[in-house]
Amino acid sequence: MRVTSKGQVTIPRDLRELAGIKPNSEVIFSIENGKLVLAPKDNPNSPLERQRLDRLTAALDRLENTGDQAINADELMAMTRDRD
Repeated sequence: MRVTSKGQVTIPRDLRELAGIKPNSEVIFSIENGKLVLAPKDNPNSPLERQRLDRLTAALDRLENTGDQAINADELMAMTRDRD
């Protein structure tokens, strides 16, 4: 399968049918484990993915400003790399 100069590809019909991608439907592109993933926007897994992302964002928010601001990057790298 070739990519055109405009970045377009034709998704084979059997793959479109398996993925539930219908003519004029919207799709979502993502990169997972180094692979480009294409899914229909109305994918039933989308709410689960949204919940997963929301949980990650909440966890990151809880960690905000919890680090020791007195430690610089070089000290932090030495602490994490130079362990026995």
